[in-house]
Amino acid sequence: MKRAKLESVLPLSRLRLIQFLMGILFLYLLFMSFEIPFVFKSDTGSVGFFADTLPKHVLLENEAEELYTASRPSKDTSASTYQTFSRAPERRMREFKRVSGLFFNESALDDSESNIDEFSVLHKIAKDAWSVGKKVWDELESAETISKTQIEPNKTKSESCPHSISLSGSDFVNRSHLMVLPCGLTLGSHVTVVGKPHWAHPEDDPKIASLKEGEEAVLVSQFMMELQGLKTVDGEDPPRILHFNPRLKGDWSGRPVIEMNTCYRMQWGSALRCEGWRSRADEETVDGKVKCEKWIRDDDEHSEESKAAWWLNRLIGRTKKVTVEWPYPFSEGNLFVLTIAAGLEGYHITVDGRHVTSFPYRTGFALEDATGLSVNGNVDLHFLFAASLPTSHPSFAPQKHLEMLTKWRAPPLPDGHVELFIGILSAGNHFAERMAVRKSWMQHKLITSSKVVARFFVALHGRKEVNLDLKKEAEYFGDIVIVPYMDAYDLVVLKTVAICEYGVRTVAANYIMKCDDDTFIRVDAVMKEARKVREDKSLYIGNMNYYHRPLRHGKWAVTYEEWPEEEYPPYANGPGYIVSSDIAQFIVADFEKHKLRLFKMEDVSMGMWVEKFNNSKPVEYVHSLKFCQFGCIEDYYTAHYQSPRQMVCMWDKLQNQGKPQCCNMR
Repeated sequence: MKRAKLESVLPLSRLRLIQFLMGILFLYLLFMSFEIPFVFKSDTGSVGFFADTLPKHVLLENEAEELYTASRPSKDTSASTYQTFSRAPERRMREFKRVSGLFFNESALDDSESNIDEFSVLHKIAKDAWSVGKKVWDELESAETISKTQIEPNKTKSESCPHSISLSGSDFVNRSHLMVLPCGLTLGSHVTVVGKPHWAHPEDDPKIASLKEGEEAVLVSQFMMELQGLKTVDGEDPPRILHFNPRLKGDWSGRPVIEMNTCYRMQWGSALRCEGWRSRADEETVDGKVKCEKWIRDDDEHSEESKAAWWLNRLIGRTKKVTVEWPYPFSEGNLFVLTIAAGLEGYHITVDGRHVTSFPYRTGFALEDATGLSVNGNVDLHFLFAASLPTSHPSFAPQKHLEMLTKWRAPPLPDGHVELFIGILSAGNHFAERMAVRKSWMQHKLITSSKVVARFFVALHGRKEVNLDLKKEAEYFGDIVIVPYMDAYDLVVLKTVAICEYGVRTVAANYIMKCDDDTFIRVDAVMKEARKVREDKSLYIGNMNYYHRPLRHGKWAVTYEEWPEEEYPPYANGPGYIVSSDIAQFIVADFEKHKLRLFKMEDVSMGMWVEKFNNSKPVEYVHSLKFCQFGCIEDYYTAHYQSPRQMVCMWDKLQNQGKPQCCNMR
């Protein structure tokens, strides 16, 4: 009897369950309707759109492409035809203005309290960036057309800067231990610092001194003085154009030394150490001066033999008191006057009027890039003075970097599909980086023949003049896709989605590659690597990371709210990786359906998306160290952290020697 009663109630329970699930589904759909649509304006004047109006998107994109093709000049554009072409972008911009309103979903930009709590942290950031970006984009569209005279580099206004700067020690401390050099340095500039090193103190920091049980603490006294490129790179630590590090006590060698180095995009070069011996006679000099002067006196006649003997005695435990010809330039508790002078071939450093060391300029930096002086460590500063400074800084005007020549323009898009599309992440003010890419690996015959297509993906900048110059650059070179939201590190992932959309819909590529604007690519080698996998198979190629864990503390910390899992999925490092078109199509489709999970680290996001795709169709993961993420290695496929000068240098080596060789920072 009880069994019969239970069976009669069961259908009603199922009905209620179904109604409950339908209610949840309705609420989910209502929530997802507030998700942010994705809009971008492409280099061809087309409008890419991730929403549910795909037919309109395709139609408008085709119309804009026809308009762009009709207005694009031939490669032998003359001065007269330039004027015609300079007016053509106005037509494209008017066309974009006419259609862009269809795709800005005003409900997604609603700031009402009822909606804002429904978004994740990342979605809120995107929402705000999108709202501000729309206003900035509208201002750009309504601005007056930039004339040809504004494009010419000789007619740009440069920044005005003081000829000299002086600061007291207390003012320097109040300015966060930083003296700003607004226009950098020039030939003959010099910076003088008056200070007093601290007395050595016991150091228990394991990064400096690793102590065993029972050992006494190591005595340390050192300080770091750096010329930094404050305006060179956005969103990360400024490059160290000159890192000068006197170690009075506490160096691993057991003797006072001076170490110098450079650091570009958080990648250190090879250090130059002055350890008391005069530089060898066969070493290069800097403006006729040796790199390291001598302060040890026990090697008067046979310096190399004495140096080898000193190290041998140290290894076997035989110690010898070292005498000096003249004192190490810094001593604890005593004032010093240090001057850095900018010579023709490098920096020259004197202490108390005597030359101590010279550091040759390294590839990738210019004197004008040194826009800040930082001093930290075991030292008290009394006075700082910089003189013979340049009074203007023309390089901050992007026109210095932009060479408005027809040979650097992007070739027209092919009629059919392409084998590889390369999307390059860039920032609004990275004019020099984009120009270096145009003049180097984007001149590969596969790209100039339109068999491979490459485009920069750039979001809007916080400075209006940068956006105006960016718009002008995009219209002239035809190789920039502008995504109309305010740029932010956490939103780089949206540019990656845009790269996938462009790769599968605008150019119909077999493979889609993502890289950064400081990544040098051997296009033919990358293509060859992709072709190793059968065409009918899905692929994910790059320098793979397996079982990586999120950093929970420090500058790059990821909270548990952002990433609750203890490990990341397998992912390729962001400076350069490739996916097959079916993976890119899957990403775009999931984004349009509001099913794509977004994470602020775009390379991890790609790994997460590929892992999800792999659940339905097997993906071949291809790992190669030749997709180098920390710099450059011999026989590279891609090389990261390459400065504009290194880009051009590597291309010249590739063309002249036919071998993939690195251009060191020396």
